[in-house]
Amino acid sequence: MFKKILLPVDLEHSDAAARALRLALEEVERSNAELYVMTVAPGFGMPLVASFFDEDTVKKAMKVIADHLKEYVKTHIPKAVKPKLIVAEGNPPEQILKQARKNGIDLIVIPSHDNEMEQIFLGSVAAKVVRHSRCSVLVVKPESR
Repeated sequence: MFKKILLPVDLEHSDAAARALRLALEEVERSNAELYVMTVAPGFGMPLVASFFDEDTVKKAMKVIADHLKEYVKTHIPKAVKPKLIVAEGNPPEQILKQARKNGIDLIVIPSHDNEMEQIFLGSVAAKVVRHSRCSVLVVKPESR
């Protein structure tokens, strides 16, 4: 049914993505789909932030983030799946949507964090992705405790 599945992961809260990962892997197997796993780094290019970091520091930071994503994939995804990895920089919802369009994604499986204060003040990344996505989006809530 789906050909390309995108799983955005916040590496600082990767435990929250466990259920989303399981569902994405089930759909990859069921549909024989390609899996794209992505993470979004803070917007180093934003003028205020960029004034604090030189280009070399930003490159090193992006490499560390890419290495963390590789380690996440190595630890959590079966070797047979062979996902494509994406490290983007900037606003998470915008970057997720940009990568979905760029890669012809037809399903985004996105974990939702249950942080009410964050959602009140900033809005949920998942909610913004759902609102603006051109493809199907499966929002996965954390498992009940």
